[in-house]
Amino acid sequence: MSSNRISIILTSDKREQLQMAAMIASVGAVSGNEVTVFISMNALQYFLKDGPERAPAAGAMGEILERKKVPHFMTLFEQAVELGDAKILPCSMAMDVLEVGHQDMKPFVGEAMGLTTFLDDARDGQVWSF
Repeated sequence: MSSNRISIILTSDKREQLQMAAMIASVGAVSGNEVTVFISMNALQYFLKDGPERAPAAGAMGEILERKKVPHFMTLFEQAVELGDAKILPCSMAMDVLEVGHQDMKPFVGEAMGLTTFLDDARDGQVWSF
């Protein structure tokens, strides 16, 4: 039996990885898939209300993405939530380490989730890691 669940683990702070994760989340969500994006480690900072807007490029492609003005990764994540069945969920452990709460997150970010719950939920679908 095929699942329509896409689970994304996002830990990178690099523009290319953030962009690719956002593209998979938005296209997956508007295509009728259930999408969960688990935000942790270095990626979490971009989902804070007062977090950085720009992510450093890992290579030439990241620089080209910015120069060509492709839709920003944060816009794509927000559209995935608004236009499809996507949930953007921060890692509870990473939030504890950074000493931030749900009130510190961007409005489209859902409640914190633990890794154990994420892995259990992701078991029957596609899992992507960036």
